[in-house]
Amino acid sequence: MTLTFTFDPAVTPALRDGILDLWADVSNAGGAVGFVPPVTREEIRPELVRQFAAMEEGRSRLLVGHDEEGRVAATAFLTFNSHRLMTHWIWLYTVMVHPRHQGKGYGRDLLAAAESAARGLDGIEAIRLGCRGGLGLEHFYASCGYKEVGRVPGAIRVAPGDERDDITMLLPLT
Repeated sequence: MTLTFTFDPAVTPALRDGILDLWADVSNAGGAVGFVPPVTREEIRPELVRQFAAMEEGRSRLLVGHDEEGRVAATAFLTFNSHRLMTHWIWLYTVMVHPRHQGKGYGRDLLAAAESAARGLDGIEAIRLGCRGGLGLEHFYASCGYKEVGRVPGAIRVAPGDERDDITMLLPLT
């Protein structure tokens, strides 16, 4: 079983609902994608609307992976920098693989597809992403070729008394 990746898919109600389901399921399974469990689709919806607005404005692009049943199983948003001195690299946001598919290598497949998509963008020389400390995510990203280039201790407050490091990872494309 593999995922089928699409870069810049048409945004349909089915895609929107699939991403909402994915984001809620990943968050509620403890995934570090901007929310803390328990979270509902309705709480996530405004953030997804912001992502879609950024896509509409050309500031962000979507990579989505569908499983063999056609369900949204993975996503990542490739987001351009607006600062004129930083347009040579992009951010990778909301990197998610559905919990039912974790442990199958799909995270690596998603990152490889994101790298391929970024290489196809004019002038892009690197991908940066941020991850939440305390979960070992930096080790996974390092195993995929990313290098830790920054860390802000305690910058992410998951809950009162539960502060995590904000870790910045970089993948050079040149």
